[in-house]
Amino acid sequence: MRWGMVIDLRKCVGCQTCTIACKLEHGLPPGVAWRWVADIEVGTFPDVRRTFLPLGCQHCASPPCRDVCPTTATRVREDGVVVVDYEKCIGCGCCVLACPYRARTVIHDEAWYFAGGPTAPEAATARAERMGVCTKCNFCLHRWDGNDGLRPGVDGEATPMCALSCIANAIHFGDLDDPQSNVSRLIREHTTTRLMEELGLDPSVYYIVAPAAPGPAPAAAREAASARSYGTGTGS
Repeated sequence: MRWGMVIDLRKCVGCQTCTIACKLEHGLPPGVAWRWVADIEVGTFPDVRRTFLPLGCQHCASPPCRDVCPTTATRVREDGVVVVDYEKCIGCGCCVLACPYRARTVIHDEAWYFAGGPTAPEAATARAERMGVCTKCNFCLHRWDGNDGLRPGVDGEATPMCALSCIANAIHFGDLDDPQSNVSRLIREHTTTRLMEELGLDPSVYYIVAPAAPGPAPAAAREAASARSYGTGTGS
C-alpha cells in the first residue's frame, strides 16, 4: 500500500479552494500554507499559456528532508506517507532547506488573523504542539488513518480535505499500489508526470498534463518554487 495523489492540471482553475480548505482543516496560522496553487506562465513567448499548479509535500519515497533531520523526527511510514514527529522535532529548519518543493514550514511565533486574539474557529483548531517545530501536509491522516471500513479517496469522511473540497474535481487520492484504485486508473488512462523526477526522490503525487504538452510540470515546479520564495503564488 502506498497512498498518493493524482492532480489533473487540465481541470485546475486556480481558485485556491484547496488552499483555504487545508488551512481551515488544520488551523494553520497566517503565512502558513501546506497546500497552495501557483499561478505561472509556461512556454516561450509568443507561445505561452497560463498554468495553475497545485503544490505541497510530494510524499517522496526517498525524501531529502528525512535524510538531513538530526533527530529522526521525519520518517516515511510503511504506507508511503511522510510524517513529522513533533515530540522529536527541534525546529532546526534543516528539512525546510532540503525540501526541493518548499513544502515545509517552521512555526516560530503564535499569530492570529485579527487583532485582539483568536476567533472562535481559530481557538478551536489551534495546535500548541506545532509551535517551534516543522509542519507540512500529512494527507489529512486524522481523517482516514485507522478508520476501518472507510475507503480513503472514495468516502468523503476519509478523503484529504484538499481533494474533497476541489470544485473542479482535479485532485484525487488513493492507493498507488492498488491497480484497481481511482489513482492507478487515472495514471493508466492519462499522460502524467511527477515534479522534478530527475532528482530520484520518487514522489507520490502525479500530475495529469494535456496530451499536446506532456511535460511542462517539472519546469513549472521550479518556477513556482521560485515565485513562492519571493512571496507570490502561495495562496497563504
